[in-house]
Amino acid sequence: MTSQIVLASKSPRRIQMFREQRIPVRVIPADIDEIRLPEESPVDFVRRLCGEKAMTVAASLARQGDTPFVVAADTIVVLAGDILGKPANRDDAKNMLKRLSGHTHTVVTGWTIGRLGMEWTVTHSETQVTFHHLSDAEIDAYLATGDADDKAGAYAIQGLGGYLVREVTGDFYNVVGLPISKVVRALIEKGALKGFLQP
Repeated sequence: MTSQIVLASKSPRRIQMFREQRIPVRVIPADIDEIRLPEESPVDFVRRLCGEKAMTVAASLARQGDTPFVVAADTIVVLAGDILGKPANRDDAKNMLKRLSGHTHTVVTGWTIGRLGMEWTVTHSETQVTFHHLSDAEIDAYLATGDADDKAGAYAIQGLGGYLVREVTGDFYNVVGLPISKVVRALIEKGALKGFLQP
């Protein structure tokens, strides 16, 4: 049913999404410099990162004579033009959640699909997320659970962080870390998932 697919990410959430679609993937995280360039927009930043991740893994495998399809992604939280990345510590996480409280932010996932010798898809998806107004007590209680650790924007919508969210406009899975329907359909179009969901 599938050609060999490599996921250039160690994100447990992305891995789980492929498992839920019953698509086997080989996980090979990319090791790249994730520093934003001067004057680089948030969208340009995530598109560049996911493209570099995909090409880094593809080139490494090609040196071993292996040319699988590669999927790479990067997700960021954007509020008023600022990128809220993974918090450095609990104080940093609290400051992020206080900024997000009562406001609408954008979750942008850049994603890339392709294989060497074929045309690559480099694109992105956006979802609007609105938070409830959060009290300091709610923020402290949420952070104490550890659910926000190592998460962009200091929350995980698929976990306890769903309690913080008032409304989502767009693809929920994009907020989790990958617009899985779009990605799977792109893999089908590229011939990586022959026979997927076919009788």
